[in-house]
Amino acid sequence: MHTEPATTPDATALEALLAPLHDVAYTPARCAALADTIAEIHALKRARHAVVLAHNYQRPEIFQVADFVGDSLELARQATKVDADVIVFCGVHFMAETAKILNPVKRVILPDLRAGCSLADAVTGEALAERKAELRKVYPDLTVVGYVNTTADVKAECDACCTSSNAARVVEAMPGRHVLFVPDKNLAAHVQSQTTKEVIAWDGNCYVHHQITPEQILAVKKGLPHLKVLAHPECRQDVLQVADAVLSTSGMVKYAKESPAHDFLIVTECGLSDRLILEVPEKKFYKSCKLCQYMKMITLEGTRDALRDLAPEITLDEDVRVRAKRALDRMLELAA
Repeated sequence: MHTEPATTPDATALEALLAPLHDVAYTPARCAALADTIAEIHALKRARHAVVLAHNYQRPEIFQVADFVGDSLELARQATKVDADVIVFCGVHFMAETAKILNPVKRVILPDLRAGCSLADAVTGEALAERKAELRKVYPDLTVVGYVNTTADVKAECDACCTSSNAARVVEAMPGRHVLFVPDKNLAAHVQSQTTKEVIAWDGNCYVHHQITPEQILAVKKGLPHLKVLAHPECRQDVLQVADAVLSTSGMVKYAKESPAHDFLIVTECGLSDRLILEVPEKKFYKSCKLCQYMKMITLEGTRDALRDLAPEITLDEDVRVRAKRALDRMLELAA
């Protein structure tokens, strides 16, 4: 496996975007206010004939208004099934784009347009098209697999999309031996360990997962050696090597619910631990995780306002949408 250079986001803009959000604590007064807002949202959903789709990394109060909570693959599938006029996507920008790609006639709303993704920012459609053309001169059999954590214009340049739960399966299904994998080099390395194909990795990463170290995990394991460590494949390879299981977020939920083990260390964005604590209260979940400031930009109040105003709305160029849909359809076909 070798690695392609990433498109580097402007550091100053990224620093400003990831500034602390200065959240208040979950005091009794704050929880009472959240309960009132939750009631408003349920009323607005009925009035707007709307559904709320939420990613596993959202704030815990968002789970209380979501019609469906899941990982990228589950949400992509659910987006094709919803019976609603409006989809409010509590996640990040590329996820809302994915819902729009699959539902062109529905109104798709993202409560905060600042909710981006450092991984998606690592590659542009233009950069991918140029590099793909260059590599095909060397590898005529080259195919391109794009992680679902990409923008619509990047998906439009891919032969198929994938998620963390089906990446190896999608790569294996590609007709050629050489596969350009964008944009996550950590997930690409994990896929390379599971395939005989040559994976050419783009040099991108999720800033949340990439900063987790094996030393952090081993320090927890030293005090609690019986813990089952569940790690996301967006983590570095040295982190995955000390995990008991490497799983997508939906895989972690399934594993935790079905495993006879009682104590787990969840190595991914902290929102998943919050979901597991709510859904599996009889077990203990410890955190070796980091917060995604992008995900936490979606608030309950912002979700209410988005439903009330039906904005900000996601729009896409139709040519880009159609080409991106082909790559997503291939992923859903292979994941069936």
